[in-house]
Amino acid sequence: MKYNKLGSSDIKVSEVCLGSMTWGVQNNQSDANQQIEQAMSRGVNFIDTAELYPVPPTGEKYGDTEQIIGNYVSANKKKRNDIVLATKIAGNGLPWIRKSADIDGDAIIKSVDASLKRLQTDYIDLYQLHWPNRTSPHFSKHRPNAVKFSDVDKDKQVSNMLTILQALNDCVKAGKIRHCGLSDDTTWGINQYIKLSEKYALPKMVSIQNEFSLLHAKDWPYLIENCIHEDIAYLPWSPLAGGALSGKYLNNMRPEGSRWTLTQRNGLFRDTPNSQLAIAEYKLIAQQFNLTPSQLALAWCKQIDGVTSTIIGATTLQQLDENIDAFNVELPEEALVKIDSAFQQFPAPF
Repeated sequence: MKYNKLGSSDIKVSEVCLGSMTWGVQNNQSDANQQIEQAMSRGVNFIDTAELYPVPPTGEKYGDTEQIIGNYVSANKKKRNDIVLATKIAGNGLPWIRKSADIDGDAIIKSVDASLKRLQTDYIDLYQLHWPNRTSPHFSKHRPNAVKFSDVDKDKQVSNMLTILQALNDCVKAGKIRHCGLSDDTTWGINQYIKLSEKYALPKMVSIQNEFSLLHAKDWPYLIENCIHEDIAYLPWSPLAGGALSGKYLNNMRPEGSRWTLTQRNGLFRDTPNSQLAIAEYKLIAQQFNLTPSQLALAWCKQIDGVTSTIIGATTLQQLDENIDAFNVELPEEALVKIDSAFQQFPAPF
């Protein structure tokens, strides 16, 4: 397993990050325990979760994934220092979380304390903002004019960012969190936080996790270039496009118990005719190089300049091993050429 520095922090993280959003719906406590043990036995030291999880999110299940991880941590106290544990505060828009309100300083303080309690730990290694208060071009809102940036009250947003950083600073000083990061944000968002951190001597954001895959590579090149030069770790989530790049949903297949059989908060927006064509092409390329479609997609994601750690998810130990195996794959030039040709045909299929 390869380890990379988490942005400007002093933390080294495995290039595989174990995602946890299925724990509590598709997976139970025993499944989660087995996944954590299996991942750690293979060198994974990075686990990502969120107060929002499990997914699909509901008020009844809110916080359950953190609780599942907390149960593992409580039963394995000696292993806590071997885990880089990341979680996230949910943004606005969910009525059962702070009545849909924006993230502010008070929300940070209360949510950190609540996550610490559920996770049954004294500290969080990486505390992230799940999505910004302003609407950002994520979750199928990446096409031109899907978001009106000119409608944003810049001064209000920057003032809010400062309040958030000040609260995060209080948590860092109290030893509750070690480092701070972003999720589902933009280049402008990253740079505003950097400016505020420098101006007011507040914690610097060390990472950002955004959706990134063969079907959704909008962060290349501009946001990722910014991450490299500003020493921000780039953490792709959904590198299999919600499982689609495994090929299991081709021809409208819906395997029993799979994610796409569950009601999705934003619908199956990744399921388009062009996505199906692209996935079929990547599956053919994978077969030519004796890889599974998932391994091809993950090995491609791993080798992108600027990627620090890729967040993977699995519902079975077999899937977990298959996905981790992908990070031992070095794609030959011939494979990269074929992938690039397919990518040019389907650069933005959803």
